[in-house]
Amino acid sequence: MFPIRDHNPSRRTPYVTYALLISNVAVFLSYVTLLGDAPALYAFFERWALIPADVADGRNLTGIFSSMFLHGGWMHLIGNMLFLWIFGDNLEDTFGHFGFTLFYLACGIAAALAQVAINSSSIVPMVGASGAIAGIMGGYLLLFPKARIDILFFFVIFIRIVPISAWIVLCLWFMLQLIPGAIDTSAAGGVAYWAHIGGFVAGFLLCLPVWFKRGAFAYWSKIDGHPPHPDATYPFATSRVPKVPRKED
Repeated sequence: MFPIRDHNPSRRTPYVTYALLISNVAVFLSYVTLLGDAPALYAFFERWALIPADVADGRNLTGIFSSMFLHGGWMHLIGNMLFLWIFGDNLEDTFGHFGFTLFYLACGIAAALAQVAINSSSIVPMVGASGAIAGIMGGYLLLFPKARIDILFFFVIFIRIVPISAWIVLCLWFMLQLIPGAIDTSAAGGVAYWAHIGGFVAGFLLCLPVWFKRGAFAYWSKIDGHPPHPDATYPFATSRVPKVPRKED
């Protein structure tokens, strides 16, 4: 299952979400030529990525921030930007442009510190916007649990777009971080699960004041768990191939 879009575009233009998308892509393109040169890439990440052991020793603290704009490859970048595109605009609509900027950075920092706390001896560079984006997902779960998300569903040769509630997508995603994260705290498999978990929990907690201010469970009842504006519709083009009636014997 792979989320491809939501049915709830924001009421205002999500300038910060756009800026984050552009910034991440621009930074990636600035060092994309290093991807084929492992020693050069590692040296670059050693300077700008988050290295838990360094942060635990009070060194290279800039990596907490700069690592949020680095990615290890094209699929890493594309996957993170897709999730940012799907979930970011509604949180920006909720917090406003400046508030959303602070929210995003706070979630990214919380994600980095969670990974450092769990694996403070690691010297493996950590990169990616996924911790901050996980924070957006945690906030989205609290504020808009019933928003519809279109999932591209694959099963062998069966492919279909299926709309399901956001809480199903987000809870499943969180469990896919929590279970392997509990098994492998070292991120030896190449995924910083505890950064994802920390960012998600931070986003959820940072949205609690908004949720309570708007009425908590009464807010869910008022908006039925959706962003408070009409859903988008996605009409599918009909086939131009004429129907041919079956001939009777």
